[in-house]
Amino acid sequence: MKIKVGIIGGSGYTAGELLRLLIHHPNTELDFVYSTTNAGKPLHVAHADLIGDSEILFTDKVNPKVDVLFLCLGHGRSRAFLEANEFSSNTKVIDLGNDFRLLADKKFQNRDFVYGLPELNLKDIKSAKNIANPGCFATAIQLALLPLAKAEKINDTVHVNATTGSTGAGVSPGATTHFSWRDNNFSSYKVFSHQHLGEINQSVQQLQASHNDAIFFVPNRGNFSKGIYATLYTKFDGTTEQAAKLFTEFYADAKFTVISETPISLKQVVNTNKCILHIEVKDGMVLVTSIIDNLIKGASGQAIHNMNLMFGLEEKTGLNLKSSGF
Repeated sequence: MKIKVGIIGGSGYTAGELLRLLIHHPNTELDFVYSTTNAGKPLHVAHADLIGDSEILFTDKVNPKVDVLFLCLGHGRSRAFLEANEFSSNTKVIDLGNDFRLLADKKFQNRDFVYGLPELNLKDIKSAKNIANPGCFATAIQLALLPLAKAEKINDTVHVNATTGSTGAGVSPGATTHFSWRDNNFSSYKVFSHQHLGEINQSVQQLQASHNDAIFFVPNRGNFSKGIYATLYTKFDGTTEQAAKLFTEFYADAKFTVISETPISLKQVVNTNKCILHIEVKDGMVLVTSIIDNLIKGASGQAIHNMNLMFGLEEKTGLNLKSSGF
């Protein structure tokens, strides 16, 4: 039996990546893809690479009885959509926006959202009916911090520097996203104030309740399309081998997060659902490098991973993807 899927906000980058994965997922069937701007048009009008892969058309109507609903709306819009559209109590909801990620926002109407970072909340996700999918920067940074938090080793300021590709800004063009500005350019934004800091601190405190040190995060815009390359460092009393052991043990059963003994580069993860981490201790500081594809592991791939867990499927179903080394 196939899982009937509905997608809301079907014309953006996140939805496009979700569609590419779901079309080839062996256990799903696309029931509808909702887009008021493209209703009646084929999917390839918005996602040109899908030509020949699906005959389904965008629609401005929803089926309230689908098995799972993916919300790919802009941040802050999922709550309003659910208020205006009623779905069956049996419909599982996976929100890729930021409306329900914080504990203060997890309860909405008759729905209770679980924070969908599988490496942190695997058991709760398996029994959940509603998922708040993590943010892309938050995913890369949390996966670099959680083993340290579990060992209660975050006892000083954490400094994070992370660079994302242009797709992280969404499909709508803006002053800092069009090619002429982005090409051969580099810039920072929302320094120390990025919206993902809330969920990052929340997850760290889930494992290390005593954590109250600042996490200083500098987000950057890179002149490439996909991926996040993040480095962070904080004080650490130990060796590289001791730090690496914390990570390998923490992620021993993780399906998509792996530890590399050698330095890593972004192409290793682009177009995959992997997070690759590299750990090194120098001069009393642990340096963790974390790389992900912002649209897959940082969004749509992680959402499908959550769906697999919620429906009792093998975790990697539909996510056996490969990167391109050149």
